[in-house]
Amino acid sequence: RDFTYIDDMAPAIERLLDKPPTDAPPHRILNLGNSHPSTVLDLVAAIEKATGREAVRELKPPQKGDVTNTFADIARAKALVGFEPSTPLETGIARFVEWRKAHPSF
Repeated sequence: RDFTYIDDMAPAIERLLDKPPTDAPPHRILNLGNSHPSTVLDLVAAIEKATGREAVRELKPPQKGDVTNTFADIARAKALVGFEPSTPLETGIARFVEWRKAHPSF
């Protein structure tokens, strides 16, 4: 999977708004993501570390159609608007957990 921290995504989207496509009809396909694959178990481990709680894991076999490896090829977005995410998964999860603790009613 390609987990990407929102603070890396938002500026890229803002910069893309200033560079509309010029094709007719106007369209453009870009990948925005972290471009470094992580497993769901990596995500769970980051959440456990950030919360100080152990997750209850129920491992199941892959389902039909599951993709084993997937991550964004950000080359076009990098060339167009300098998109280059910099927040590692563990850091992004820790920041989110702290934000959530500070905003319990959100």
